[in-house]
Amino acid sequence: MTTPLPATVGPTAPRRRRGSARAWTGWGFVGPFMAVFGLVFLAPIGYSLYLSLFRDRMIGGTIFVGLENYRRALEDPRFWEGVGRVALFLAVQVPIMLGIALLVALAVDSGRLYGRDFFRMAIFLPYAVPAVVATLMWGFIYGTRIGLLGDVNDALGVSLPDPLSPDLVLAAIGNIVTWEFTGYNMLILYSALRVVPRSLYEAAEIDGAGQFRVITAVKLPALRGALVIATVFSVIGSFQLFNEPSILQDVAPNAITSDYTPNFYTYSLSFSGQQHNYAATVAVVMGLITMAVAYAVQLRGMRKEG
Repeated sequence: MTTPLPATVGPTAPRRRRGSARAWTGWGFVGPFMAVFGLVFLAPIGYSLYLSLFRDRMIGGTIFVGLENYRRALEDPRFWEGVGRVALFLAVQVPIMLGIALLVALAVDSGRLYGRDFFRMAIFLPYAVPAVVATLMWGFIYGTRIGLLGDVNDALGVSLPDPLSPDLVLAAIGNIVTWEFTGYNMLILYSALRVVPRSLYEAAEIDGAGQFRVITAVKLPALRGALVIATVFSVIGSFQLFNEPSILQDVAPNAITSDYTPNFYTYSLSFSGQQHNYAATVAVVMGLITMAVAYAVQLRGMRKEG
Protein backbone atom coordinates (compact mmCIF):
# COMPACT_ATOMS: atom_id res chain seq x y z
CA MET A 1 0.00 0.00 0.00
CA THR A 2 1.44 3.36 -1.04
CA THR A 3 1.26 6.46 1.08
CA PRO A 4 -0.52 9.36 -0.68
CA LEU A 5 1.61 12.41 -1.32
CA PRO A 6 0.84 15.62 0.61
CA ALA A 7 -1.27 18.20 -1.18
CA THR A 8 1.71 20.53 -1.51
CA VAL A 9 3.89 17.91 -3.18
CA GLY A 10 3.52 17.06 -6.82
CA PRO A 11 3.11 18.90 -10.08
CA THR A 12 0.58 21.41 -8.67
CA ALA A 13 3.05 22.89 -6.18
CA PRO A 14 5.34 24.52 -8.79
CA ARG A 15 2.26 25.91 -10.52
CA ARG A 16 1.07 27.51 -7.28
CA ARG A 17 4.49 29.00 -6.68
CA ARG A 18 4.57 30.37 -10.23
CA GLY A 19 1.06 31.80 -9.82
CA SER A 20 2.07 33.45 -6.53
CA ALA A 21 5.18 34.89 -8.18
CA ARG A 22 3.09 36.32 -11.01
CA ALA A 23 0.71 37.91 -8.49
CA TRP A 24 3.55 39.59 -6.64
CA THR A 25 5.05 40.72 -9.96
CA GLY A 26 1.73 42.34 -10.86
CA TRP A 27 1.58 44.10 -7.51
CA GLY A 28 5.14 45.30 -8.14
CA PHE A 29 3.96 47.12 -11.24
CA VAL A 30 0.73 48.43 -9.69
CA GLY A 31 2.25 49.25 -6.31
CA PRO A 32 3.88 52.62 -7.19
CA PHE A 33 0.64 53.89 -8.73
CA MET A 34 -1.40 52.70 -5.74
CA ALA A 35 1.01 54.42 -3.36
CA VAL A 36 0.80 57.73 -5.21
CA PHE A 37 -2.98 57.37 -5.61
CA GLY A 38 -3.41 56.78 -1.91
CA LEU A 39 -1.09 59.67 -1.01
CA VAL A 40 -2.49 62.38 -3.28
CA PHE A 41 -6.15 61.27 -3.56
CA LEU A 42 -7.35 58.97 -0.79
CA ALA A 43 -5.36 60.56 2.03
CA PRO A 44 -6.68 64.14 1.43
CA ILE A 45 -10.25 62.83 1.25
CA GLY A 46 -9.80 60.92 4.49
CA TYR A 47 -8.22 63.94 6.17
CA SER A 48 -11.09 66.18 4.99
CA LEU A 49 -13.60 63.74 6.43
CA TYR A 50 -11.66 63.74 9.69
CA LEU A 51 -11.54 67.55 9.85
CA SER A 52 -15.27 67.82 9.12
CA LEU A 53 -16.08 66.03 12.38
CA PHE A 54 -14.35 68.64 14.58
CA ARG A 55 -14.61 72.34 15.34
CA ASP A 56 -12.07 74.87 16.59
CA ARG A 57 -13.17 77.10 19.46
CA MET A 58 -11.40 80.13 20.89
CA ILE A 59 -11.89 78.66 24.35
CA GLY A 60 -11.54 74.93 24.70
CA GLY A 61 -9.57 74.19 21.54
CA THR A 62 -10.67 71.57 19.03
CA ILE A 63 -13.72 69.53 20.00
CA PHE A 64 -15.52 66.64 18.36
CA VAL A 65 -18.93 67.70 16.99
CA GLY A 66 -19.88 64.70 14.85
CA LEU A 67 -22.26 65.66 12.05
CA GLU A 68 -22.97 69.16 13.38
CA ASN A 69 -20.86 70.79 10.63
CA TYR A 70 -22.86 68.92 7.99
CA ARG A 71 -26.12 70.16 9.48
CA ARG A 72 -24.75 73.67 9.39
CA ALA A 73 -23.71 73.27 5.72
CA LEU A 74 -27.12 71.99 4.72
CA GLU A 75 -28.72 75.05 6.35
CA ASP A 76 -26.16 77.57 5.04
CA PRO A 77 -27.86 79.94 2.54
CA ARG A 78 -24.52 81.25 1.26
CA PHE A 79 -23.46 77.74 0.29
CA TRP A 80 -26.73 76.95 -1.47
CA GLU A 81 -26.71 80.25 -3.33
CA GLY A 82 -23.33 79.27 -4.73
CA VAL A 83 -24.63 75.83 -5.65
CA GLY A 84 -27.60 77.37 -7.44
CA ARG A 85 -25.29 79.74 -9.30
CA VAL A 86 -23.03 76.99 -10.63
CA ALA A 87 -26.11 74.88 -11.45
CA LEU A 88 -27.43 77.74 -13.60
CA PHE A 89 -23.98 78.08 -15.13
CA LEU A 90 -23.99 74.35 -15.90
CA ALA A 91 -27.48 74.38 -17.42
CA VAL A 92 -26.68 77.23 -19.82
CA GLN A 93 -22.96 77.16 -20.56
CA VAL A 94 -22.35 73.42 -21.01
CA PRO A 95 -24.98 72.88 -23.77
CA ILE A 96 -23.71 75.95 -25.64
CA MET A 97 -20.08 74.86 -25.36
CA LEU A 98 -20.75 71.26 -26.37
CA GLY A 99 -23.02 72.40 -29.21
CA ILE A 100 -20.26 74.60 -30.64
CA ALA A 101 -17.70 71.82 -30.16
CA LEU A 102 -20.00 69.37 -31.96
CA LEU A 103 -20.52 71.70 -34.92
CA VAL A 104 -16.79 72.34 -35.22
CA ALA A 105 -15.96 68.62 -34.98
CA LEU A 106 -18.49 67.81 -37.71
CA ALA A 107 -17.13 70.61 -39.90
CA VAL A 108 -13.53 69.47 -39.50
CA ASP A 109 -14.45 65.83 -40.12
CA SER A 110 -16.50 66.62 -43.22
CA GLY A 111 -13.37 67.18 -45.33
CA ARG A 112 -14.98 70.20 -47.00
CA LEU A 113 -13.43 72.80 -44.71
CA TYR A 114 -10.64 74.80 -46.30
CA GLY A 115 -7.51 74.82 -44.14
CA ARG A 116 -8.87 72.05 -41.92
CA ASP A 117 -5.63 71.42 -40.00
CA PHE A 118 -5.08 75.11 -39.30
CA PHE A 119 -8.71 75.57 -38.24
CA ARG A 120 -8.55 72.56 -35.92
CA MET A 121 -5.37 73.84 -34.27
CA ALA A 122 -6.77 77.37 -33.95
CA ILE A 123 -9.88 76.09 -32.17
CA PHE A 124 -7.81 73.93 -29.81
CA LEU A 125 -5.18 76.60 -29.08
CA PRO A 126 -7.14 78.44 -26.30
CA TYR A 127 -7.08 75.24 -24.23
CA ALA A 128 -3.28 75.50 -24.17
CA VAL A 129 -3.52 78.95 -22.55
CA PRO A 130 -3.39 78.69 -18.73
CA ALA A 131 -6.70 79.54 -17.09
CA VAL A 132 -5.12 82.36 -15.08
CA VAL A 133 -3.68 83.99 -18.20
CA ALA A 134 -6.94 83.56 -20.11
CA THR A 135 -8.97 85.13 -17.31
CA LEU A 136 -6.60 88.07 -16.98
CA MET A 137 -6.75 88.61 -20.74
CA TRP A 138 -10.54 88.56 -20.83
CA GLY A 139 -10.68 90.72 -17.71
CA PHE A 140 -8.74 93.36 -19.60
CA ILE A 141 -11.04 93.02 -22.61
CA TYR A 142 -14.10 93.44 -20.35
CA GLY A 143 -12.72 96.52 -18.61
CA THR A 144 -14.85 99.66 -19.02
CA ARG A 145 -12.27 102.02 -17.49
CA ILE A 146 -8.90 100.72 -18.62
CA GLY A 147 -9.72 97.99 -21.10
CA LEU A 148 -10.80 97.21 -24.62
CA LEU A 149 -14.50 97.74 -23.93
CA GLY A 150 -13.77 101.15 -22.42
CA ASP A 151 -11.71 102.10 -25.47
CA VAL A 152 -14.58 101.06 -27.76
CA ASN A 153 -17.02 103.14 -25.74
CA ASP A 154 -14.75 106.18 -25.96
CA ALA A 155 -14.04 105.71 -29.66
CA LEU A 156 -17.67 105.26 -30.70
CA GLY A 157 -19.22 107.51 -28.10
CA VAL A 158 -21.49 104.74 -26.82
CA SER A 159 -22.06 103.03 -23.50
CA LEU A 160 -22.06 99.26 -23.97
CA PRO A 161 -23.26 97.08 -21.09
CA ASP A 162 -20.59 96.27 -18.52
CA PRO A 163 -19.84 92.50 -18.66
CA LEU A 164 -18.50 92.67 -15.10
CA SER A 165 -21.71 94.04 -13.62
CA PRO A 166 -23.57 91.84 -11.12
CA ASP A 167 -26.20 90.94 -13.72
CA LEU A 168 -23.77 89.96 -16.48
CA VAL A 169 -20.67 88.65 -14.74
CA LEU A 170 -21.84 85.02 -14.75
CA ALA A 171 -22.38 85.22 -18.52
CA ALA A 172 -18.94 86.81 -18.85
CA ILE A 173 -17.39 83.90 -16.94
CA GLY A 174 -19.33 81.48 -19.14
CA ASN A 175 -17.86 83.14 -22.22
CA ILE A 176 -14.34 82.70 -20.84
CA VAL A 177 -14.88 79.03 -20.01
CA THR A 178 -16.46 78.39 -23.41
CA TRP A 179 -13.50 80.03 -25.15
CA GLU A 180 -11.10 77.92 -23.11
CA PHE A 181 -12.69 74.46 -23.40
CA THR A 182 -14.51 74.34 -26.73
CA GLY A 183 -11.34 73.14 -28.44
CA TYR A 184 -10.78 70.46 -25.81
CA ASN A 185 -14.27 69.03 -26.28
CA MET A 186 -13.98 69.39 -30.04
CA LEU A 187 -10.90 67.17 -29.95
CA ILE A 188 -12.77 64.49 -27.97
CA LEU A 189 -15.63 64.47 -30.47
CA TYR A 190 -13.36 64.66 -33.51
CA SER A 191 -11.31 61.71 -32.24
CA ALA A 192 -14.51 59.69 -31.89
CA LEU A 193 -15.49 60.56 -35.47
CA ARG A 194 -12.12 59.42 -36.82
CA VAL A 195 -12.68 55.84 -35.62
CA VAL A 196 -16.08 55.44 -37.29
CA PRO A 197 -15.73 52.60 -39.87
CA ARG A 198 -15.58 53.94 -43.40
CA SER A 199 -17.88 51.12 -44.46
CA LEU A 200 -20.78 52.88 -42.74
CA TYR A 201 -20.23 55.97 -44.89
CA GLU A 202 -19.98 53.82 -47.99
CA ALA A 203 -23.22 52.02 -47.12
CA ALA A 204 -24.97 55.34 -46.54
CA GLU A 205 -23.69 56.65 -49.87
CA ILE A 206 -24.97 53.53 -51.66
CA ASP A 207 -28.39 54.05 -50.05
CA GLY A 208 -28.41 57.60 -51.41
CA ALA A 209 -28.15 59.35 -48.04
CA GLY A 210 -27.27 63.01 -48.15
CA GLN A 211 -24.80 64.80 -45.88
CA PHE A 212 -27.44 65.70 -43.30
CA ARG A 213 -28.74 62.14 -43.24
CA VAL A 214 -25.21 60.80 -42.74
CA ILE A 215 -24.78 63.13 -39.76
CA THR A 216 -28.04 62.11 -38.08
CA ALA A 217 -27.92 58.38 -38.88
CA VAL A 218 -24.19 57.62 -38.70
CA LYS A 219 -22.11 60.32 -37.03
CA LEU A 220 -24.33 61.37 -34.12
CA PRO A 221 -24.99 57.79 -32.93
CA ALA A 222 -21.25 57.15 -33.10
CA LEU A 223 -20.63 60.27 -31.01
CA ARG A 224 -23.01 59.34 -28.19
CA GLY A 225 -20.36 57.81 -25.94
CA ALA A 226 -17.94 60.69 -26.52
CA LEU A 227 -20.70 63.20 -25.79
CA VAL A 228 -21.45 61.46 -22.49
CA ILE A 229 -17.78 61.65 -21.51
CA ALA A 230 -17.51 65.32 -22.51
CA THR A 231 -20.70 66.12 -20.61
CA VAL A 232 -19.50 64.38 -17.44
CA PHE A 233 -16.18 66.26 -17.60
CA SER A 234 -18.05 69.54 -18.13
CA VAL A 235 -20.38 68.86 -15.19
CA ILE A 236 -17.43 68.24 -12.90
CA GLY A 237 -15.63 71.33 -14.20
CA SER A 238 -18.70 73.53 -13.69
CA PHE A 239 -19.11 72.51 -10.06
CA GLN A 240 -15.38 73.12 -9.54
CA LEU A 241 -15.56 76.67 -10.92
CA PHE A 242 -12.92 78.68 -9.07
CA ASN A 243 -10.12 80.27 -11.14
CA GLU A 244 -12.24 82.65 -13.19
CA PRO A 245 -14.32 84.21 -10.37
CA SER A 246 -11.37 84.40 -7.99
CA ILE A 247 -9.26 86.32 -10.52
CA LEU A 248 -12.07 88.56 -11.74
CA GLN A 249 -12.99 89.51 -8.17
CA ASP A 250 -10.22 92.12 -8.14
CA VAL A 251 -11.79 93.97 -11.08
CA ALA A 252 -15.42 93.25 -10.12
CA PRO A 253 -15.55 93.21 -6.30
CA ASN A 254 -19.20 94.29 -6.21
CA ALA A 255 -20.29 91.48 -8.55
CA ILE A 256 -18.20 88.58 -7.25
CA THR A 257 -18.35 87.91 -3.52
CA SER A 258 -16.33 85.46 -1.47
CA ASP A 259 -19.15 82.89 -1.71
CA TYR A 260 -19.80 83.27 -5.42
CA THR A 261 -19.15 79.57 -6.08
CA PRO A 262 -18.90 76.66 -3.60
CA ASN A 263 -15.18 76.19 -4.28
CA PHE A 264 -14.54 79.91 -3.83
CA TYR A 265 -16.57 79.81 -0.62
CA THR A 266 -14.48 76.89 0.65
CA TYR A 267 -11.28 78.76 -0.16
CA SER A 268 -12.49 81.90 1.62
CA LEU A 269 -13.57 79.94 4.70
CA SER A 270 -10.24 78.20 4.97
CA PHE A 271 -7.71 80.91 4.12
CA SER A 272 -9.56 84.11 5.03
CA GLY A 273 -11.90 82.98 7.78
CA GLN A 274 -9.61 80.32 9.29
CA GLN A 275 -12.58 77.94 9.49
CA HIS A 276 -10.73 74.86 8.30
CA ASN A 277 -13.17 72.34 9.74
CA TYR A 278 -16.24 73.91 8.21
CA ALA A 279 -14.39 74.45 4.92
CA ALA A 280 -13.62 70.73 4.82
CA THR A 281 -17.30 69.99 5.45
CA VAL A 282 -18.42 72.21 2.58
CA ALA A 283 -15.85 70.55 0.32
CA VAL A 284 -17.12 67.08 1.23
CA VAL A 285 -20.77 68.04 0.66
CA MET A 286 -19.90 69.66 -2.67
CA GLY A 287 -17.94 66.59 -3.69
CA LEU A 288 -20.94 64.37 -2.97
CA ILE A 289 -23.24 66.65 -4.98
CA THR A 290 -20.82 66.68 -7.91
CA MET A 291 -20.44 62.91 -7.81
CA ALA A 292 -24.22 62.38 -7.72
CA VAL A 293 -24.92 64.72 -10.65
CA ALA A 294 -22.05 63.34 -12.74
CA TYR A 295 -23.19 59.77 -12.08
CA ALA A 296 -26.78 60.64 -13.00
CA VAL A 297 -25.61 62.16 -16.29
CA GLN A 298 -23.45 59.15 -17.06
CA LEU A 299 -26.22 56.70 -16.17
CA ARG A 300 -28.72 58.53 -18.38
CA GLY A 301 -26.25 58.58 -21.26
CA MET A 302 -25.54 54.85 -20.89
CA ARG A 303 -29.26 54.05 -20.87
CA LYS A 304 -29.79 56.00 -24.07
CA GLU A 305 -26.81 54.29 -25.61
CA GLY A 306 -28.22 50.90 -24.68
